[in-house]
Amino acid sequence: MVYGYIRVSTDHQTTENQRFEIKKFCAKQELIIDCWIEETISSTMDLNKRKLGRLLKRIKKDDMIIASELSRLGRNLLQIMSILHHCMDVGAKIWTIKDNYRLGSDITSKVLAFAFGLSAEIERNLISQRTKEALARIKSEGKHIGRPYGSRNMCKLQGCEKYISDKLANGNTRHEIARRLRVHRDTLSKFIVCNGIKTEADNVEHFRI
Repeated sequence: MVYGYIRVSTDHQTTENQRFEIKKFCAKQELIIDCWIEETISSTMDLNKRKLGRLLKRIKKDDMIIASELSRLGRNLLQIMSILHHCMDVGAKIWTIKDNYRLGSDITSKVLAFAFGLSAEIERNLISQRTKEALARIKSEGKHIGRPYGSRNMCKLQGCEKYISDKLANGNTRHEIARRLRVHRDTLSKFIVCNGIKTEADNVEHFRI
């Protein structure tokens, strides 16, 4: 059996690119995927809770798992070596496309998998450390990290412009409108200014004219 394994971490990512790469690779190698395994889950999740874990339990001698890259299988040295060790024990193979690894039961495969896993883990640790240092520097400069305060709630108000305008024209206070829309009054006020919504004061001035 030849298995095509595809994994993404979040729903915002697409599996189509990985599927295309695997299909293109199999066409060149004259291989046919007998079964596709797709999942949306972090590779840091316990292997037993992943579809890959269930696949490893039923994989047999001469079976093959094809993935776009080794990091799709695992994101740390221990996990990658565990997966590779299991496949070697049963006589199965793991092929990856971007990394160009052909991992089987030979000693070269073991050395390559160890080197790749170790270098990938070191790189992730370095990136994590650089990110932490950058965030600490930004905080020390008194800068806000992340989206602007209230921006998420302002997005909730999109499409409510007419409702807000009508309520203001009918004499409702901003506090009442904000309470009905379940946002803070300051958030509502910023939304009114940003969208040029006519306020109570505008209506009174217009009436005076």
